[in-house]
Amino acid sequence: MTKKQSVTTTFPEGFLWGGATAANQIEGAFAEGGKGLSIQDVMPRGIQTPPTEGPTEDNLKLEAIDFYHRYEQDIALFAEMGFKVFRFSIAWSRIFPHGDEETPNEEGLAFYDRVLDELERHGIEPLVTISHYETPLHLARTYNGWTSRELIGFYENYCRALFERYGDRVKYWLTFNEINSVLHEPFLSGGIPTPKEDLSQQDLYQAIHHELVASARATRLAREIAPGAQVGCMIIALPVYPLTPDPTDVVAAMHTAHDSYAFGDIHCRGEYPGYLLRHFRENGIELEITDQDREDLAHTVDFVSFSYYMSICETGDPTKKVKGAGNIMGGIPNPTLQASEWGWQIDPQGLRVVMNDYWERWQKPLFIVENGLGAVDELVEVDGVKTVVDDYRIAYLNDHLVQAREAIADGVDLLGYTTWGCIDLVSASTAQMSKRYGFIYVDRNDDRTGTLERYRKKSFEWYRQVIATNGAALHQGQQ
Repeated sequence: MTKKQSVTTTFPEGFLWGGATAANQIEGAFAEGGKGLSIQDVMPRGIQTPPTEGPTEDNLKLEAIDFYHRYEQDIALFAEMGFKVFRFSIAWSRIFPHGDEETPNEEGLAFYDRVLDELERHGIEPLVTISHYETPLHLARTYNGWTSRELIGFYENYCRALFERYGDRVKYWLTFNEINSVLHEPFLSGGIPTPKEDLSQQDLYQAIHHELVASARATRLAREIAPGAQVGCMIIALPVYPLTPDPTDVVAAMHTAHDSYAFGDIHCRGEYPGYLLRHFRENGIELEITDQDREDLAHTVDFVSFSYYMSICETGDPTKKVKGAGNIMGGIPNPTLQASEWGWQIDPQGLRVVMNDYWERWQKPLFIVENGLGAVDELVEVDGVKTVVDDYRIAYLNDHLVQAREAIADGVDLLGYTTWGCIDLVSASTAQMSKRYGFIYVDRNDDRTGTLERYRKKSFEWYRQVIATNGAALHQGQQ
């Protein structure tokens, strides 16, 4: 078999180009429209410090970038770039303020009706994340989050409200954002307020089981209420390389990869994999799994979506286990790679690796729903126009898209690509505005100053050209 690379394959016709956001990072209006509190309203420093008792003024997410009041302007900018799809999340606590009510909040439902109206007006397909690190605070504090089986029913009730209201308007749904992150950030990902150091493996994996059952029930429910919809899981994609060719390192990399594979395996195959069952046996973990749970899990997803930002290395040598900066998923820095300003190692070829890996493993269509570069941007004036000359972001995205194109040439079925933070937003991990991802600069600073005005960055026009040419405008990068 030849190893010569081909660049003749392009992105398929109808490829879904666009961008991605999350409600808690863009909407603001944390107490408007009948919205209840979510866990994000008590996380003013992201995952850096324990949550506060209630909302504090220094929490940028309380106002975020005010998408709640500026969605028409922002969606018009997305349309100007040529977006075919826009990924956003619905804030659970806008629809059910406490999470455990029987009937939804009409004001919250009406807000997302207006967002969908605007997307339809511009011909942009919605891609909706049902739960994106936004567990209602009441569910976290009253039920200890997803450790409680009761959350399955509350989530199912929430999903039913969404599918009945928007089922004929939304084709693509994601059940949980980066569901495998709960292994490392149980409060952010699973709404579990028990401190990480006090949370037992038994309780953690029981919470994971509850989320997996809830996800499968949502998939079944969507097919009943909105048969034209497609439901996907969403995981953090993290290629794991052995630090050296030592077989001990290879096995260590395999074990770390299993941590993420398990979530995709269960979503795509409908049952627990053998390696995870072994982990349970050897660690005294005995999950409560009912016959109904097993029946529910058989409702597998239509596609696999994922975020991709970095790869990691792994080793069996405990003296070399040094966690990389900025990476919540652990792992060892790769000595051959450069890193972003926040310590995330940049590995475009890892995207091609993980796409081939997932496609061969699950044979489900893939959707890249997050990929981007967080960086400190400088607003400057060029020919009398305020902008950001973000060539570094263009280079990053270009090189990753080239690798996505190579994976398509390899035979991978890829539905679309949505860059993370298509407009500047508040960082999930650090709760900063200065960690910017967008094509659109938002005049908002970490000290809460700024006008919230929007400005097109250089990458705005670049991405517009990429979309207009269906990827033909990309510069050939490393293969």
